[in-house]
Amino acid sequence: MYDRSTREQTLALVAQGRSLNSVSKQTGISRFAIRSWQTRVEPLSRRTECPRCERVPRPPEAATAYAYLLGLYLGDGCLSKQPGRRGYALRIACADAWPGLIAACREAIKAVRPMNSVCNVQCQGCVMVTSYSHHWPCLFPQHGPGKKHERRIQLDAWQQQIVDNHPWEFLRGLMHSDGCRITNWTTRTVGGERKRYEYPRYFFTNRSVDIVRLYTDTLDKVGVEWKSGRQSRRAENISVARKASVALMDQHIGPKY
Repeated sequence: MYDRSTREQTLALVAQGRSLNSVSKQTGISRFAIRSWQTRVEPLSRRTECPRCERVPRPPEAATAYAYLLGLYLGDGCLSKQPGRRGYALRIACADAWPGLIAACREAIKAVRPMNSVCNVQCQGCVMVTSYSHHWPCLFPQHGPGKKHERRIQLDAWQQQIVDNHPWEFLRGLMHSDGCRITNWTTRTVGGERKRYEYPRYFFTNRSVDIVRLYTDTLDKVGVEWKSGRQSRRAENISVARKASVALMDQHIGPKY
């Protein structure tokens, strides 16, 4: 984006009677841009473009949707630069078994970036909910080379503030990506008779120590008791099984759909 001084200097050349073509060649500024400045010299506000790119950066207006989308991104999302395409692709992997999750993911992306389109790319067993924008790295500064579990993942202060204000939406995004609600069972002997008991339980599994810590720290803030379960494939399993804590999770998150 060109500042007002550059715009005025360019228009001064045009005012000397020179053609748009000659001024464009001298300045390297497109004729389309110069022609538009003749109508409006003041730079348009970037408020609708990217809140993080404004002179005074601010958080996204759709903070609730962003908290949920952040959880999805940290769990099953990625950013990538596409050859031959402008901007970055945000991709969130959503299993075909959960159409409600796919719809919720699309809605969150549109709420955070209403000016960008969203499409579903069908893959084997899942849908990649995809959206292109120059500004996805601004909104997800955790983007970087390599896999998330092989690098440091830390929230910026403005992201942490959103998570603190909307902890359940953040937890819901993490659970919808790398979590599940299952029914466990056990047997007990009561009065000499062996009986089977079932109880619900939440699991969250991730290979990133930092992402697991973000999850458990947020659970602590909302009063959910948890414990670390058995590790599998170098991933850590976090279990929520106590009745009161499961009730809280059911109230605010519930099973995937």
